[in-house]
Amino acid sequence: MSATTAPPAEALLERTRALVPMLRENALATEQARRVLPEHFDALAEAGVFRMAAPKRFGGGEVSFQAQCDVLAEIASACPSTSWVATIFSAMAWVAGVFPDEAQEEILASGDPRICAALSPTGKLVPKDGGYVVSGKWPFNTGCHGARWTYLHGVAPKDDGEPVLRAFFVPTGELTILDDWDATGMTGTGSNTVVADEVFVPGHRTLLVADVVEGNLPARHNADNPYHQYPLAPVLIVNAAGTPLGTARGALEAFLERLPGRPFTYTNYALQSEAALTHLRVGESSLKIDSAAAHVRLACALLDERPGPMTLDARIESRAHVGYSTGLAREAVDALFAISGASAIQTHVPIQRFQRDIQALSNHAVMSPQFNLELYGRWLCGLEPNTPIV
Repeated sequence: MSATTAPPAEALLERTRALVPMLRENALATEQARRVLPEHFDALAEAGVFRMAAPKRFGGGEVSFQAQCDVLAEIASACPSTSWVATIFSAMAWVAGVFPDEAQEEILASGDPRICAALSPTGKLVPKDGGYVVSGKWPFNTGCHGARWTYLHGVAPKDDGEPVLRAFFVPTGELTILDDWDATGMTGTGSNTVVADEVFVPGHRTLLVADVVEGNLPARHNADNPYHQYPLAPVLIVNAAGTPLGTARGALEAFLERLPGRPFTYTNYALQSEAALTHLRVGESSLKIDSAAAHVRLACALLDERPGPMTLDARIESRAHVGYSTGLAREAVDALFAISGASAIQTHVPIQRFQRDIQALSNHAVMSPQFNLELYGRWLCGLEPNTPIV
């Protein structure tokens, strides 16, 4: 398939599933490299994963959020780190589609967008020649080693001198990548710090963060397309729901593959598969994963069934479903890991990687089950949100 033609959602899922054996086989190597392997980037790009949310004008799929989560969950069932990178890349292709036409042409016209992102507002923008000179340092730039473009946020002065946050794209080759990603969870994401040293960004590649967050977007060729009128936060958060769900599915699969013939040490059971404790934990975990998938469907439906601008109710509810789903996935994986025995801590045993990865994912600021539940309950009680990320 041409890199400039995105497959429909069903074919996209089939092509992704065909990659799962390779991703699973290379999962340990990905973790040891601390970044996604080059062949993974190429395979996912060829499958159409990175452009599944990009504008159709540039070979994108504009697929539903349910389809996005299905694809990302398949990847995560084999390698959560690779799935998280694919999550960022696919979401950023959508973000590029809300920028002015000239920026879209620069970033998306190749038909193979590979865009990483770091959203901390740690850069400084100085106006110059109709654009800005940017300097700064951004940690946690997931997938930066395989990216061609990078989406960043920074502080710029308004005409009256007051500071304002701006979003912008820069070629990744104009940034310096620090070798500082050494994490115990999501280890293979290559979420290194990137540094800009007086990099020029033309005006067409920057927008006010507030406008992107609220969906107050510039005139452009796809301005009338409801798919490109969503506010930013629900796009990023709902797109991200596939990775924790797939991580939990991968953990269950890894546990069951290891189960046949395993003894249950220091008990009267000849085999672990005969123990009531195993039956309880597997049954409970499986149903929690099914429940997590149901919450992902509810989150996706809030965007898929009513594309375009969203009410604050829908934005907060979508985040609540994603957080709750992530919490259920974590509980399921933790329960399975707890009965996997001491030998499961070895690096070649996959379930320990799934367990560390789900711990890291569920601690992410926008995926946190606890904070998202608090936010939802606060809203239901009639109070204003206590975060700008909705």
